[in-house]
Amino acid sequence: MTISHQGTALITGASTGIGAVYADRLARRGYDLILVARNQDRLAALAKRLTSETGRSVRTLAADLGNKADLAKVEAALRDDASITMLVNNAGVGAVAPLLNADVGKMEDMITLNVTALTRLTYAAVPGFVARKKGTIINISSIVGIGAEILNGVYGASKAYVLSFSHSLVHELADKGIRVQAVLPGATATEFWDIAGYPHQNMDQATVMRADDMVDAALAGLDQGELVTIPGLQDGADWTRFEADRRALSTKFGHATPAPRYHVTQ
Repeated sequence: MTISHQGTALITGASTGIGAVYADRLARRGYDLILVARNQDRLAALAKRLTSETGRSVRTLAADLGNKADLAKVEAALRDDASITMLVNNAGVGAVAPLLNADVGKMEDMITLNVTALTRLTYAAVPGFVARKKGTIINISSIVGIGAEILNGVYGASKAYVLSFSHSLVHELADKGIRVQAVLPGATATEFWDIAGYPHQNMDQATVMRADDMVDAALAGLDQGELVTIPGLQDGADWTRFEADRRALSTKFGHATPAPRYHVTQ
């Protein structure tokens, strides 16, 4: 079976884990690839394998997205390469330490990568997507974007930003031919947890999903038109109700007078 060419997907954090699985799956779906990560050796090895196995063009771009100069290189690629039809904002870092035990400098670095870099890359990609009336943005958030109490608070807040930003992008871009999907993984068996300081091998394995399964579920959600995909949520109706309640509540905030329960007299 011949697979039609889908354009080029730029994937950040692509050298291992979730990003590397996205690279594999998207190449097999007919995408050429631009793989972005810090480790050039890993990128080169992955690119060589995927080119051999799929015949797709695979380019690598070694970059530390926490470094402004490196980030600018990736932004330029997104602005200048008209073949790019998909951006997968996967690069990110996490933490498990509570507030009082966390180094604020590292928390700032986390915000730079998880929030600032993701935002700038999206801003770089969107004008071209809109001009071409075609493009897909996949933002990797996390279940902690909803359950802020689960892990480190800054990490949860950064992923809540990704979810909220994705909602806003859907609102602004859906009528311009742009698809946006936020993916909220739970615990996934990758090096992410080793870097965060809590290897996934120490967790209840009934709660840890394989990276292959996570990405396959996320892409199935994309195919089904989901705006938010939570691979580990067993009953999708739970999210449908949650989202309907959130949207309904958001219409009730705007009043010129405080609520009666605050007993504020005029």
